[in-house]
Amino acid sequence: MTPRNTTSNSVLTATEDAQPPGSQQTPVDRDPVEPLLKSLQDSPTYRPQLSSYDTSRSREQLQKVEVLQQLLERHQGERQLIVLQDFPDPDALSSAWTYKLIAQKYDIQCDMVYAGTLSHQENIALVKLTSLPVQRWALPTIKNRNLAAYQGCVFIDNQGTTSQLTPSLQEAGIPIVVVIDHHSAQGDLNAEFTDIRPYTRATATILTQYLQAGLLKLDNNSSEHVKCATALMHGLRSDTNALRQAQEEDFLAAAYLSRFYDAQLLNAVLQSSRSKQVMDVIERSLKNRAVQNNFSIAGVGYLRYDDRDAIPQAADFLVTEENVHTAVVYGIVHDEDEDLELVIGSLRTNKITLDPDEFLKEAFGHDSQGRFFGGGRSQAGGFEIPLGFLSGFAESADYAKMKWTVYDTQVKQKLLRLINPDQHYRNGMS
Repeated sequence: MTPRNTTSNSVLTATEDAQPPGSQQTPVDRDPVEPLLKSLQDSPTYRPQLSSYDTSRSREQLQKVEVLQQLLERHQGERQLIVLQDFPDPDALSSAWTYKLIAQKYDIQCDMVYAGTLSHQENIALVKLTSLPVQRWALPTIKNRNLAAYQGCVFIDNQGTTSQLTPSLQEAGIPIVVVIDHHSAQGDLNAEFTDIRPYTRATATILTQYLQAGLLKLDNNSSEHVKCATALMHGLRSDTNALRQAQEEDFLAAAYLSRFYDAQLLNAVLQSSRSKQVMDVIERSLKNRAVQNNFSIAGVGYLRYDDRDAIPQAADFLVTEENVHTAVVYGIVHDEDEDLELVIGSLRTNKITLDPDEFLKEAFGHDSQGRFFGGGRSQAGGFEIPLGFLSGFAESADYAKMKWTVYDTQVKQKLLRLINPDQHYRNGMS
């Protein structure tokens, strides 16, 4: 899924209670945050330009940093599991790596894991070229893992709802220590520390603000730090559409990272080529698309699990068509490890008034446990719907074709009922 937003002008920012320019500045005398602010001001890397516009925001985020720092100190010497969504993107990968390095400073050992696959060419290039320390834990192998070795789990750029590993971790009784995300809240979380900002564009922006606050001082002489800063820049760039959708806090984060990242390395990641499989899926989406009220909807049929990331790339392409503000691409993906099938889809939009999170949740609803099949963030979203007992390929091509027709029709109808609520649809179309 992904399933998966806002502004300020300070070293640390929040998403609430902004004061307009020229408003009365609230004094911070005798505030518990003042010692931390003083230490930041004494730092040679601190470049504050605080104003009445953002003072309240910076204080709120400094409190978050202080709470996180205290938590890390309490958990010194422990081992934690950083859990990413099943199909981690650059924002998740870079943010998780940053948390791992911050935790390492407090003698906390972290393992970064995901259950799905890396199939997007840029994600593969990012991991390989930076030696990003992430591991794939396929669901069948988790039974052989020593989960008792972990004293806590951490969700970065997700809230546990988009990882197949979550139920096993809950069953093992591993407490949730930290949740840091920029997607809308997915439910009640019993975590020691949460920093969820649905109006911040990228989780990489949040983690960069932690760095700016002094939780970890980046060193240009450290190859690992330079590579992590490069990954953060890519994550920030990726979730802001190459900074075209960036807010002020994202530009401030990028400005900070510009002192540490490797531009040549980032360029190598961005120049990775699309695979033939991705191009085939984009071709299918063009052939099968239907446009209604400036929505482009395309089903692309069956895909291998390893080609799943072709779906969001096809959505990225379709939304660029003239007179289209929103594109939805979906297909049936076969997970050979679990021998199951899922309808997986991605949404991309340029319409400011369309909330992908609300749209997809309303379109596809939730399962019997109350977990939504879809969700999102500003201008992007995704959905993942298990096929249940109908999963698995049959030898009959006619049966496979019939099954696709049923699901293709059902997905179209659910989408079109929101796009054109006053019309009735037959076979998924008007």
